[in-house]
Amino acid sequence: MAISPQHLQLLEEAQRIAPKAMKVEYTDGTVIMQASPSALHQLNLTKVRAQFDRHTPVEAVPVGNIDLVSPTITKSRNPDLAYLPEEALETVSGKIPAGLALIAVEVVSPSHPENDWVGKLRDYPAMGIPLYLIVDPRQKTVTLFSRPDTTKCHRREDIDFGEQIRIPAPFDFDLDTSVLRPH
Repeated sequence: MAISPQHLQLLEEAQRIAPKAMKVEYTDGTVIMQASPSALHQLNLTKVRAQFDRHTPVEAVPVGNIDLVSPTITKSRNPDLAYLPEEALETVSGKIPAGLALIAVEVVSPSHPENDWVGKLRDYPAMGIPLYLIVDPRQKTVTLFSRPDTTKCHRREDIDFGEQIRIPAPFDFDLDTSVLRPH
C-alpha cells in the first residue's frame, strides 16, 4: 500500500515543524521523531563508514540521514548510513526509492533501541533493502541481516565488538569491529 495523501501530508508537516536536528520517519501510521545522535554514536558511525568507503563500488556513494521510501508500502525510513547508486541522488527530492539502497546501517540509539531492532528490521526487508547492519554499542555487538524477502531477512550473523564480520558483495570485505566503542 502506498503512502496515502493524508499520511504524506502528515509526514511533510512533521518534517516542516521538526527542528533541523531531528530525524523524522513514518511507518504503520506513526510518525517517529528522534533527537540528534550523541558524539559516541557519530564516532562509531564514522569508524564503520571509513571501512565501507574503502570497499564501495565505484558507482555507489554513501549518504546519511536521507529518506528512503517504498512505493508499494507505507514506509519512510531514514538510516544513519546507506549506500546508493550515484544517479539515484541526481534529484531535488529528499525521498529516494528504498529498493535502490545497497545497504542500510544503523547505530542503535540507547533511548529508542526498538526502532532499529524491531521496526527497521521489519521495514527494511519489506522495502527491498538487501543488507541491514546493526551496530549496538549497548550490547557491544554487530549484526548483519541479509537475504530478505518482503517479510523478513533469512540470514542473520552476530558478532561481538573486537571480531570481524564479512560484508558480502557488492562490498566484499571483513568489517573490523575492534575500532568500535561501547556505551
